[in-house]
Amino acid sequence: MTLEEAIKQKHFPNEFEKAFVNVLYTSNQFYAQNQQRLKKHGISPEQYNVLRILRGSHPKPLSLLDISGRMLDKSSNATRLVEKLRLKNLVTRKTCKIDRRQLDIGITDNGLSTLEKLDSEMKEMFETFQHLSLEEAQTLNQLLDKMRG
Repeated sequence: MTLEEAIKQKHFPNEFEKAFVNVLYTSNQFYAQNQQRLKKHGISPEQYNVLRILRGSHPKPLSLLDISGRMLDKSSNATRLVEKLRLKNLVTRKTCKIDRRQLDIGITDNGLSTLEKLDSEMKEMFETFQHLSLEEAQTLNQLLDKMRG
């Protein structure tokens, strides 16, 4: 289905505006699919992002600042997300031994287990891109990197 058909718009003033709207529309579609998949496990896409960040640094804990800097959605409230994950026993939050003003955030065994369960489900979502050739996927990545400057 074309973008025009999907959003019921006859035409765009130019290809640049269409590309902009297409990226936003497609991003929103992927976000909604991701949200539905994660909802079954009681976590949001932003919480999933925090868990993946912590798994990537495991066993080394990260500060809230480090987590915030690595998040996909820079407007997310890392403190709130970490607290929700802590209440679900997916992460730990401890005062840093070196700097008592800083909190060390680590992923729990339960958090690692949750991600392991999600890995196969998320793989299905990544397979959405299998209809692209390797060259097309590389070109798409290069174009998106270029757009972000």
